[in-house]
Amino acid sequence: MQQFSSDGVRIAFIDEGEGDPILLIHGFASNHGVNWVFPQWVKTLTGAGRRVIAMDSRGHGQSEKFYRPQDYAIALMAEDARRLLDHCGIARADVMAYSMGTRVAVVLALTHPERVRALVIGGMGDKLLSAGLGAEIAAAMEAPSADWLEDGPKMFRVFAEATRSDLKALAACARGGRLKFSAQELNGLDLPVLIAVGTKDEVAGDPARLAGMIPGARVLAIPERDHNRSVGDTVFKKAVLAFLDARP
Repeated sequence: MQQFSSDGVRIAFIDEGEGDPILLIHGFASNHGVNWVFPQWVKTLTGAGRRVIAMDSRGHGQSEKFYRPQDYAIALMAEDARRLLDHCGIARADVMAYSMGTRVAVVLALTHPERVRALVIGGMGDKLLSAGLGAEIAAAMEAPSADWLEDGPKMFRVFAEATRSDLKALAACARGGRLKFSAQELNGLDLPVLIAVGTKDEVAGDPARLAGMIPGARVLAIPERDHNRSVGDTVFKKAVLAFLDARP
């Protein structure tokens, strides 16, 4: 992996392929490999003639870890993404994000609209209108064992352990990476948007309601997939390629 300094924060990333650039932003407790490499997204996109930049968000993967909630403000994470585009010499890119990464991508698109050509939102519906994560998920990261937890928080803890994440860093991220959007803010997204959510996803919320707040947004229902299993679905991949080919 490559690394660069985002205002003093060490961010790890990969940069593969040639063609129109697309930036990939993973979800909570994941990393570029789990979210994008292993599910064959990087192979799919580079094979379609695209340049793929996939980052490990701060606190995740091989990027720098912090243990204070304030270091995980979504605005800071969005600036990491913007600086990565700068570092790679990319003036404008398509952006695809999953779950928590959607909050980062939306802030990037709202604060730097000239940098984002089109946006793919995965694993996120109208839960974007709530702050997300928070104390319950942070406590799950800090619990002595996943066995102590109820089903919802337990799912996040088991996933974090499977990805060999830094649980203390994730606890800080869960507390600090909270940001909810208003319908008015979402209405200001002036770019092509595809929202993809599994039909059995109990984490994301209603994608149709979210789409109703974003002018021209399209919804893809990924058949028979839950939050985690939607990521690498073939229907999802085909729809994203078609969306990217059709956008201006």
